[in-house]
Amino acid sequence: MEGKIVKVSGPLIVAEGMGDAEMFDVVRVSEHKLIGEIIELRGDKASIQVYEETSGIGPGGPVYSTGSPLSVELGPGLIEAIFDGIQRPLDKIYALGTSRIERGVEVAALDREKVWEFLPIAKAGDKVAAGDFLGYVQETALVKHYIMVPNKLEGTVEWVYEGPARVTDVVAKVRDAAGEIHEITMLQKWPVRRGRPYKQKLAPTEPMITGQRIIDTFFPVAKGGVAAIPGPFGSGKTVVQHQLAKWADAEIIVYIGCGERGNEMTDVLMEFPELKDPRSGEPLMKRTVLIANTSDMPVAAREASIYTGITIAEYFRDMGYRVAIMADSTSRWAEALREMSGRLEEMPGEEGYPAYLSSRLAEFYERAGLVVCHGGEGRTGCVTAIGAVSPPGGDISEPVSQATLRIVKVFWGLSAPLAYRRHFPAIDWLTSYSLYVDQLTDWYNKNVDPDWKNLRQAAMQLLQEESELEEVVRLVGIDALSLKDRLKMEAARSLREDYLQQNAFHETDTYASGKKQVGMLKLVLEFYRKASAALEQGADFSDIAKLPVREAIGRAKYVEEKDVEARYQEISRQLDAELEKLLA
Repeated sequence: MEGKIVKVSGPLIVAEGMGDAEMFDVVRVSEHKLIGEIIELRGDKASIQVYEETSGIGPGGPVYSTGSPLSVELGPGLIEAIFDGIQRPLDKIYALGTSRIERGVEVAALDREKVWEFLPIAKAGDKVAAGDFLGYVQETALVKHYIMVPNKLEGTVEWVYEGPARVTDVVAKVRDAAGEIHEITMLQKWPVRRGRPYKQKLAPTEPMITGQRIIDTFFPVAKGGVAAIPGPFGSGKTVVQHQLAKWADAEIIVYIGCGERGNEMTDVLMEFPELKDPRSGEPLMKRTVLIANTSDMPVAAREASIYTGITIAEYFRDMGYRVAIMADSTSRWAEALREMSGRLEEMPGEEGYPAYLSSRLAEFYERAGLVVCHGGEGRTGCVTAIGAVSPPGGDISEPVSQATLRIVKVFWGLSAPLAYRRHFPAIDWLTSYSLYVDQLTDWYNKNVDPDWKNLRQAAMQLLQEESELEEVVRLVGIDALSLKDRLKMEAARSLREDYLQQNAFHETDTYASGKKQVGMLKLVLEFYRKASAALEQGADFSDIAKLPVREAIGRAKYVEEKDVEARYQEISRQLDAELEKLLA
């Protein structure tokens, strides 16, 4: 079907003669065949958001409807790939001999010529249904890529292939109940705006261990949970997401650079291939999909990138993998919504954002979760979504931050003052929260330490009381505090500087296991408890503050994982001996 352009307004084009088209159909605009998507229909007029530069396009040009919604290609070749917001492979486009994406360029998302070794799991005569494994491809050293029976198909396997094959080659034939033969290739397509189906959604009960002490101990996120990282410019949102991508116990990482500055996205593209996966020693890219959508790309493409990323994440979830998706940042995505809404002349909501901002954000985050996948194995998979938010000036009262906070259950609020003091991760322990703590307590008590919840509460209370005491100090000076309160501030300082502060570039301190985290926390709290007892027995406060063991507690973060237990017991004995000597 062909329509005609009647109006061009930046990335928004209005075309007439589109009466047979449907919402969210993909269209090709003008002789350049620019990719666009229908976002509004009024009679035979369609409003189209174009994902490429529209300069030079004018009224009268043709619009061709493809008759299908915006979809992603799913199959072997996703891992290690770098796509733009609408799943065009950037390395393949670069290989065409251009440093910029030419308008109307058409390159298949998955390589049609690459040969993969397909190994069957199902055999002729097997009864199969949607989601069952037919076979697999060893896509990288870290990822086994399973080929599943497509959605809504059920029947008997007539034939399964074994050997080298391209993604478009038929690898299995399934006969349905009506007797029709379905030929199945390794390549499937899925509309990005529609969540992939599953049998059942489960309540998450296990944390996604990140190795970052402030996250795992104080504000954990569950596997299949949703978290937001709001913070002003320079407070470390991207660094936190890099740490999570590297260390979180997720098997697949989908990283979306959604409208971030070009140099920041360049850093990601340059660094990720160099990073080593700490568990296997292989490059981190061997289990990563990158979607690079920088600020200089058309604003409309930012919106598509979020949906492209979450659909790829759901695809690997359906294989039974634990997937973590990082969106950096959803504020840029919301700006795209605001611009397109303005061009559609819709009634604006707060600060010009569309009235449906909250529902669109909810649609994205609701696609995360722990689910029972389709397939006879009864396997579970999960998508954990972590979205960075970049509020102007760090003001989280603005609409995108507030809409996000109403949806997510974990809030890691980044603080500019902490970042300026070189305290990283700059997550503010007084404003951040996790609503998963009660659900995860049993897991922590069983797998980390039986006293985990009480240790966490004691540490949080110490930090809260320090904040209140700091108000007093600012008003009347530290000399107005009692010796007990001064000791409390010393212990809280140790908790902040020795425990919460973590060096991402130090090979030992960059990651702390649960056992190490609890050991460090016990040392700090033990010092406070025993020093308080010594103070009551007449020990001098200045002598307690200068104890040599305090330096040993401060350096506990640099102890190797294998030496943690022995070294921490040694520090505990040193503390007892020094306090005993002080009281003598």
